Amino acid sequence: MDMLPLPDDVIAEHAEARFTNRELSWLDFNSRVLAQAEDPQLPLLERLKFCAIFSSNLDEFFMVRVAGLRDQVAGGVNKSGPDGMSPLAQLTAIRSEVDRQLERLDAVLVANILPELESEQIEVVDWRNLTIEERKYASGEFEDRIFPVLTPLAVDPGHPFPYISNLSVSIAVLINDPETEQHRFARVKVPASVPRLLALPGDQRFVALESVMVAHLDELFPGMDVIGGWPFRVTRNSDLTLDSEADDLLEAVEVELRRRRFGQAIRLEVTDDIPDEAFQLLLRELELEVDSVFSQTTLIDPSCYWELVSLDRPDLKTPSRPRVAPRRLKDLEGSRDFFDRIRREDVLVHHPYESFESSVTEFVRHSSVDPDVLAIKITLYRTSGDSPIIEALIGAAERGKQVAVLIELKARFDEQANIEWARRLENAGVHVVYGWVGLKIHSKITLVVRRESDGIKRYCHIGTGNYNPKTARLYEDIGLLTADAQVGADVTQLFNFLTGYGRDVAYERLSVAPTHMRDELTRLIDNEITAEGPDRHIVMKMNSLVDARLIDKLYEASMAGVQVDLIIRGICCLRPQVPGLSQTIHVRSILGRYLEHSRIYYFANGALIEDTAHSELERKDRFYIGSADLMPRNLDRRVEVLVEVAAVEAKRRLSEILVTCLDDTELSWVLDGDGTYRRVGHLGGGVNAHDALEELAAIRSSGGDQPGDIEVRPRTLSSSDLDEYRR
Repeated sequence: MDMLPLPDDVIAEHAEARFTNRELSWLDFNSRVLAQAEDPQLPLLERLKFCAIFSSNLDEFFMVRVAGLRDQVAGGVNKSGPDGMSPLAQLTAIRSEVDRQLERLDAVLVANILPELESEQIEVVDWRNLTIEERKYASGEFEDRIFPVLTPLAVDPGHPFPYISNLSVSIAVLINDPETEQHRFARVKVPASVPRLLALPGDQRFVALESVMVAHLDELFPGMDVIGGWPFRVTRNSDLTLDSEADDLLEAVEVELRRRRFGQAIRLEVTDDIPDEAFQLLLRELELEVDSVFSQTTLIDPSCYWELVSLDRPDLKTPSRPRVAPRRLKDLEGSRDFFDRIRREDVLVHHPYESFESSVTEFVRHSSVDPDVLAIKITLYRTSGDSPIIEALIGAAERGKQVAVLIELKARFDEQANIEWARRLENAGVHVVYGWVGLKIHSKITLVVRRESDGIKRYCHIGTGNYNPKTARLYEDIGLLTADAQVGADVTQLFNFLTGYGRDVAYERLSVAPTHMRDELTRLIDNEITAEGPDRHIVMKMNSLVDARLIDKLYEASMAGVQVDLIIRGICCLRPQVPGLSQTIHVRSILGRYLEHSRIYYFANGALIEDTAHSELERKDRFYIGSADLMPRNLDRRVEVLVEVAAVEAKRRLSEILVTCLDDTELSWVLDGDGTYRRVGHLGGGVNAHDALEELAAIRSSGGDQPGDIEVRPRTLSSSDLDEYRR
């Protein structure tokens, strides 16, 4: 049962301080990403990588979040959210903050990163700066690889303004007709089939594709006087909205994907030297106002710098250890009994420090070839284009095993790929379920049913990240491999619920959204509030904290004196350190070479265990991992799973991870009560969580000395510490 909500007087007193705006908090996160690019202690290509990540993040933010706000404004929505900001007020604040961040991006690229790369013999040059030999080479490449795929599109009374596809780079061309002396406009799309940065022969020098194209525009418009060409890019509303009454989910998603291509333009990016004639035409034809235009001095779409990040220059990148196999899953070449290792004890795996391939992928692959495995069931939200997991599932079906795959067709920006996987799996005889129209299936679970000498056994994997081998090398995630009978029964119940029909399904070790998770988390927080003694502690590690009801519940816990430590990579709408509201709550964000993605929830007094010998109740700590952040969409509109981790060794590992994150002094940013983030320290100045966890994984895999027991303990930053961060 929920405790009483915050008292009215507390709500009134802290009305303006209770919640941070979600969109501005996300922009604050992307600002911290940009700060990585600005950090001179990072290797150059790492800094360039963060420029590309920052730009890609911003693209998605505009396609979904800004697009949604513009839809609200167009629909006359003036209602403010929990933070007190209307959609129009949010758009105004977003514009101001994005302008500041783009100025920083331009500055760090132009003044720091690109010149320093040049000193390392890596250059991105304009056509005007090419040597004669380089121009000959680039012209040859234009004739052979670029010119044949170009389609110049004129705009005049006989040729309507062409459709500009989302996020594609184009060139706005102004032409003078020598016979009529009239100016004409044309658009030429920069082809995506050719690398955006054209490698020049010899040294590591590159020229942007659009620069080469502008230099050869006269070949596209023979007999005309080309005034010039200026790159631009359009961002469109790309959120996918399905008809809740759709009879065929696959067909509905395909229809929406076609509509997405023609979504309303919401952002126009131009170079700062585009002439007014071309600029005004773009605004008019795209039906945009000036407040939707962003100009920059660097390349349009800096995410193309990913092409340089892949260069073979280890001296300009952060060194990392090879991925190690989890100790309990090593050396299986002899017995090949993968399941015996899991049956003996739960295995907690921590990616990317421990290899995804030798743990999760091998679990599915081994299941696909084991003659005693009868069935495999798995949820797929996102996976890679060459996924060995997909191949293993197809192989299992071909060997006569029962294979069921629940593919979430609505995984944003992976819809088309998931449709293709679904069809390929169906063609191989796999039972494919597309999910539900009204809910996204975001949980990460696998169930393997195996025939053994003492009966049927169920093996499960429950994780925090996608079944994607590529992102598993970059994203920090956790997975649990277990043969626990109760977990197996719960996962079986969940799959039957997802693929069939059912109501009021009960679980023992799983907490499932949208039916149970919110109430379960509320109950666990209440346990800390009502517990006695000094050891009342909550630690939560997640990507985003947005849900107003659970934020208020954490405020209630803080007002009751519970210590709350939050490790939140991205959005945090809670305000910590507010007197009388959240004094015992501390929030930090960790950003480094790996993307923090795992969700871990710890409650020092999470369970009440009856001590029959003494006729009293004993409190016991609880750990949960899973797919859910604390956002309304996760708790109310998605199928999410948290699993209680009960094995002693696995709990100790989770403690180790949380304490390492709380001890970090190099990658952490602390959120202050005024809503601003302050960097804790700098590289080389203390504990680096990523380095420390990598080292621990290597030691553990090698069978070396294991660290002693680590206990999750409250962290309190002193006022002098905070003063130092502010300075």
